[in-house]
Amino acid sequence: MEGQRVSLLRKMMAVVVISVIAGIIMHVRDPLDSILGGGYPELWRKAGLVGAPARAVACIFAGVLLLAMGWLYRLLFAPLELLRTRDEVGYIAEDGRSRAQAANEVRRRRKTGELPPVYPNGWYRVLDSHMLERGDVKNVTVLGEQVAVFRGTEGKAYVVDAYCPHLGANLAVGGRVVGQSIECPFHGWQFRGEDGKCVRIPYAEKVPEFAKVRCWPSMETNGQVLVWFHCDGEEPGWTVPEQGEITRGEWVYRGRTEHFINAHIEEIPENAADIAHLAHLHTPGIVSGVDLRYTNSKTWEFVRHDWKVQWEAESEPHKHCSRMLVKHALTVFGRHWPLLDVDVLARQVGPGVVFLLFDHSFLGRGVILHCVTPVEPLLQCVSHSIFYQSNIPPLVPKFILRAECIQFERDVMIWNNKKYISKPLLVKEDSAIQKHRRWFSQFYSDNSPRLRYQHDSLDF
Repeated sequence: MEGQRVSLLRKMMAVVVISVIAGIIMHVRDPLDSILGGGYPELWRKAGLVGAPARAVACIFAGVLLLAMGWLYRLLFAPLELLRTRDEVGYIAEDGRSRAQAANEVRRRRKTGELPPVYPNGWYRVLDSHMLERGDVKNVTVLGEQVAVFRGTEGKAYVVDAYCPHLGANLAVGGRVVGQSIECPFHGWQFRGEDGKCVRIPYAEKVPEFAKVRCWPSMETNGQVLVWFHCDGEEPGWTVPEQGEITRGEWVYRGRTEHFINAHIEEIPENAADIAHLAHLHTPGIVSGVDLRYTNSKTWEFVRHDWKVQWEAESEPHKHCSRMLVKHALTVFGRHWPLLDVDVLARQVGPGVVFLLFDHSFLGRGVILHCVTPVEPLLQCVSHSIFYQSNIPPLVPKFILRAECIQFERDVMIWNNKKYISKPLLVKEDSAIQKHRRWFSQFYSDNSPRLRYQHDSLDF
């Protein structure tokens, strides 16, 4: 509802601005009209073109002004949205190939290694709350499954299997919300969001007791809809904690980035324990970009990032959590700028959610919600949603999110092209990596799905 009110307010402001500009244009007097003393050619007067040159200039000026205002509004107030496609980041397109061709070639030829199970047990983000208004239905791919995500008329979000058990129609493609149920677009069967039970068949006298669709355990917190996955069907043993500042409206949404990564899910959170890679991959300033062939260019070496990191697993009752303490310092032309020193607490909750908490005396406080959701066995959707103090200018969190995106895309270039090594060659300074793998193994069960190969094809 909040999003609808903001959208309506924007439209009203646009109508007012356009009306004012139109009124000004209609009353513009052409200087030639005064200079020539009304001496326009008769043909111009008959055609109604008196004052046309000035009005044309005014129209052009008004158009440029509107474009400038729109750009300024997006820069200063609108959330930052950077949504990358699957082939947009992390691949090198050479020899006349497109990025899509380069990505397909890497995926086809890359060795994957001996992989852990592909879908760990835990909570995963499906979509952001503001993307699902009351009565909306969304089709989402998560953990190799098609699901229908819908919001009932009372405001609660539900997640069910997308395919109707009757004849297999996709409930999210043409289906509609009826109360707290979703109606199949094919024959009108209605399934209750709470438990997936069929509550109405429009042409049948009785609804069979066994008629139901799978209902996924879900929760909505911190502006996100999440689902629970467990390979053995066990109920959730823990939940994703609520960030009170978001719930109370003290921290507001300032933007989101989204990337698709062709790697095993464990590769991504393991970065938190890979302390050594920060000094090598993330020391070059963000001005040097994301292409690893050029990030160490001498042109940009006057800007450097310094990192101090410590990773540790938490104990009971939060053994499903871990934390990374990050101290960041910026050096420009060899001079340290203390004002831009930032301390970040990265707390991972389960395999798919990380809270990146910022607390700065000058830049303010906020959080980036880093979420990793398996789409397929070796395809992860990674989103970063930032919530920040409402009294801090939006440019600050948007800059933080943009800077984080640049650093993250350097990792994407590594992940999209690397092989998973189950028994890596480590030195003692890499000890945190082995600790992280032991900690992450708790999210696998004996029946966790694995990826198998048969005749050069994937059989999952």
